[in-house]
Amino acid sequence: MRRRRTESLAQLMREHEEAMAGGIPEGYESVPLPRPAPGAEDVTQELPPVSRRRHAERTEPVDQGFGFGPNLRRAAIAVAVSAAALVGFGSALLLPGSAEGDEVRPAPSATPTGGAAPVVTPAAVPTPSAPAAADPDGDGTLREGASGPEVTELQQRLLRIPDVYTNGATNGTYDSTLTEAVARFQLWYGIRGDETGVYGNDTRKDLESRTGS
Repeated sequence: MRRRRTESLAQLMREHEEAMAGGIPEGYESVPLPRPAPGAEDVTQELPPVSRRRHAERTEPVDQGFGFGPNLRRAAIAVAVSAAALVGFGSALLLPGSAEGDEVRPAPSATPTGGAAPVVTPAAVPTPSAPAAADPDGDGTLREGASGPEVTELQQRLLRIPDVYTNGATNGTYDSTLTEAVARFQLWYGIRGDETGVYGNDTRKDLESRTGS
């Protein structure tokens, strides 16, 4: 068909409008429209709707590389990844010098050929001796079991106190008789700083003050 010009098309439209308004123009004849045959509407059926799933399957591109479908291609990729992981794990097990299996071996010591290895004995470190506990009754305390000139001096001083160490010996031995005399002196003169029967600083000061130098 040839394309008409714009003026011719406009003229045709005006003639069509005049014909529709005033009836059929001259030179035209009315043609009856064909009517549908009886029962034709009953025969006509509406087409079922196309499902989206089937439409998606039809429109999904087909792999043009090797002719595999999408599902088969995914399965091949998964198998390849699993195989690579197994190969890497096996290589790690076969590598020598694993952290768990190696044992740290000490370096061999240089020893003379044919001789025994010298034994190095660590030097003994002297441990400081614990200081002697101070006597709670003071320095120079005398008690039962002691002996010496200091015990003799104690015996001589007690003989000067009436009825404390009557007829006592001056042999320089701190025996049970001297212990009882010291305890008696402490009780009679109210000495509380020393243990009973022990010649400590408090008892010494009191006895020396009563017997002189």
